[in-house]
Amino acid sequence: MTTQESPKKGGLRGFFRRLTAGQAELEAAELREDLACHGATPIAACGERQRFRVAGTLRTVTLRPRGGAPALEAELYDGSDVIDLVWLGRRRIAGIEPGRLVRAEGLVSFQDGRKVMFNPRYELRPAS
Repeated sequence: MTTQESPKKGGLRGFFRRLTAGQAELEAAELREDLACHGATPIAACGERQRFRVAGTLRTVTLRPRGGAPALEAELYDGSDVIDLVWLGRRRIAGIEPGRLVRAEGLVSFQDGRKVMFNPRYELRPAS
């Protein structure tokens, strides 16, 4: 009687992959694994003009006027890609700061070749 065993997560091949991978690559893989349980779509898989739920870490948060009105912009990274979250008419949102884990939901569009979500619903996630 033979049974198929599923390959061990990592194993020797995984050990050598982690050994030779760069720090940024390791952090991206770890972030993707952590965020898979949040029911989020990988940012790289998000298409234009569709609603998605994404989750990741805020890399940067900046105040940048758009059309004469204030706009708070945050770059969200999930290990696969980045998306800009933009809250129009806002100068600051408590808890929206670099390094924070966030889950956001909204309509994805493209602007200047980058994925953007305007006025998304968001949830601040506790650090794991």
